[in-house]
Amino acid sequence: MVLPLIDEHKPKCYLCHEGLEDIEKLREHQNSSHSDFFEENDKQTNREPVPGDVTVF
Repeated sequence: MVLPLIDEHKPKCYLCHEGLEDIEKLREHQNSSHSDFFEENDKQTNREPVPGDVTVF
């Protein structure tokens, strides 16, 4: 499948794949349409190493 190169500069919602005009409209769209997703997944902001993670110095 080949996708067209039209509107590649516009942000796209990764939940519903709707293209919006700018990042502010994307933020408003996600806060209004997908607020339940972001409220449930709020705990994923914690970043820490997983067991077995190797640190390279």
